[in-house]
Amino acid sequence: MDWDESQYSLGLEEMDATHREFLALVRELQTADHDTFMFLFQKLVEHTKLHFVEEGRLMRLYKFPALGEHEGEHHRVYGDLLQFNRNVKNGRLALARAYVKEGLTDWFKLHIGSMDSALAAHILRCQESEFEIEGLVQIGT
Repeated sequence: MDWDESQYSLGLEEMDATHREFLALVRELQTADHDTFMFLFQKLVEHTKLHFVEEGRLMRLYKFPALGEHEGEHHRVYGDLLQFNRNVKNGRLALARAYVKEGLTDWFKLHIGSMDSALAAHILRCQESEFEIEGLVQIGT
């Protein structure tokens, strides 16, 4: 699964960069040998945690109205990753490999196209409003 600018870009470089990193890890995991998979899966868990924490920060900063639903989805997926990681740490990779190949990629496509695109649109609207207000303040002074 490769980054497709036309399909996945949200117009916010901060979010897009994190999503590119996420997909690069998923792509590496899909072809990794046993030992590399174990190492990269741990890296994916850590990356995803930071990814979700940062999106949570943005949602709070911009008072995103669907914060609860969005974070609930993050908690569910992160919980799945932690569960699979327990198996990976014990050398049982089959279910984690299947999840990376099918479940995680399908989830990402749906999540970025719905929840993340809504978040990005909200942030962009807020930033545009802030810019307009700053412009009015500068004109008025």
